Amino acid sequence: MQVVSMTEARNNFKAIFDAVFLNNEEVIIHRKGRENVVVIPFDEYDMLKKTISHDYMSWHRKELENIGKIGFDSRSFVDDGEDYSKW
Repeated sequence: MQVVSMTEARNNFKAIFDAVFLNNEEVIIHRKGRENVVVIPFDEYDMLKKTISHDYMSWHRKELENIGKIGFDSRSFVDDGEDYSKW
């Protein structure tokens, strides 16, 4: 993985993109005092996007299935003789 400054990235734009595309490299562009940026091949980005989307949708689907279900195990409660129906 290569790390370059923003100035270096600006001055070597084509070389950096060629390295990413042709050599399947990842390049971090360091921005002084700001968040860094990563340039990755499109195929890698596409795979990551699909993985994240699939994981999120799987989690979301499970959450939707559990709407309205109580998450307590009735065996964990002790009968204390109190009539809770009046509450």
